[in-house]
Amino acid sequence: MGADAIQTNGHDQAKLTGGEEIQRLRCFVKNYEWGKLGPDSLVARLQEANLGGKVDAAVPHAEFWMGTHESGPSHVGFGSGQNEGSDNNKCMVTLKSWVLDNPDSLGSGVVGKWGCDLPFLFKVLSVTKALSIQAHPNKALAEKLHREEPLLYRDNNHKPEIALAVTPFQALCGFVSLKELKEVITNVPEITELVGSKAAGQIFKVNEHDEDVRVKSVVRLIFTQLMSASSSETKQVVSRMKIRLISETKHRELSDKEKLVLKLEEQYTGDIGVISAFFFNYVKLNPGEALYLDANEPHAYISGDCVECMAASDNVVRAGLTPKHRDVQTLCSMLTYKLGYPEILKGFPLTPYVTRYLPPFDEFEVDHCDLPRGKSTVFPAVPGPSVYLVIEGEGKLQTGSTQLLVSQGDVLFVPAHNEIHVTGESDVMKLYRAGVSSRFFQTL
Repeated sequence: MGADAIQTNGHDQAKLTGGEEIQRLRCFVKNYEWGKLGPDSLVARLQEANLGGKVDAAVPHAEFWMGTHESGPSHVGFGSGQNEGSDNNKCMVTLKSWVLDNPDSLGSGVVGKWGCDLPFLFKVLSVTKALSIQAHPNKALAEKLHREEPLLYRDNNHKPEIALAVTPFQALCGFVSLKELKEVITNVPEITELVGSKAAGQIFKVNEHDEDVRVKSVVRLIFTQLMSASSSETKQVVSRMKIRLISETKHRELSDKEKLVLKLEEQYTGDIGVISAFFFNYVKLNPGEALYLDANEPHAYISGDCVECMAASDNVVRAGLTPKHRDVQTLCSMLTYKLGYPEILKGFPLTPYVTRYLPPFDEFEVDHCDLPRGKSTVFPAVPGPSVYLVIEGEGKLQTGSTQLLVSQGDVLFVPAHNEIHVTGESDVMKLYRAGVSSRFFQTL
């Protein structure tokens, strides 16, 4: 190590030649009931490493937040204490406060577009029980919802997002094709029970050659009728569907979707989300594959661990598979009703060890780095901020004459205009970087 190197073991900062500092972040964890328990939860393992101390194995650990959003702000520490009860807590400021005091860390282009704040929110999710059937509003709707119901919709921003599988990851996403939807209406009689034969029959009056707007209007009609069914009738119909499917296992193999629906029924008995799952694509991601979700697209994560990045928002409109507030009318009115299987991103290589995922949104991109022992790679300097997360292994991070030792659970805020060299010092070091989309800077 050079004379200016800092070997850190907690929340020390690395002094950079440009006067800015790499900041080690202490991050926020959400304990939603759908999260994984104990050591099975990647979020729990990251929390232990990031904050110190043991987590309660009986408590679900669902989301690990990295960013400036007020619903789960990251903090910058000044000192070497790591434990929850250490005096280091007296020296903590939020990352947002630090950024406000150091606007140059964001770069002029980011400040000019989004102000003095991080435009993206970075997360890790550990899912063992299905999340709600939901969608995120576009900017105009987010502003309207926040203005009218600020306690439910906490900010006025849109929330496009990407989910990158760390382990095998399952989700429902977007409406199935018209052909599949006709098969669903034919083979799932309980849907017709809830929406009525007149509404259900409309699907057979349209085909792939019809105008897109006509097809979407029919899908919207049927889906809205379904999601608006009364609670008592829904419980009875879902129960009958469960009995039918279990009975049919005696003489045929159920489809993957039917097996999923039975699993959802165990988790959310009598919920309308159970039967509406038939309307959505059942997506299974392998590690390294990603799913991106634009505004107004329905989805529900089912199981697995993922890295997630999104515009800095916490706005969610829910309508099923949840004990939380449901806004069925808003959800059904906001959806695009686009049909067909979603695009799966596999990323593209930047170096032999770094893969980039670049969804069509200005606010963010995600890089994934798998680095074997003794191998090195470079993250070029960019004109915006980055957040680096180590989820496995350990290594060395260098910028200029400064080096930091990093390991699982370390989260680093790297200001704009810093080239980062990373070297692996374990069998494999797994690192993720979130930053503002490189496409955004090309337009400046």
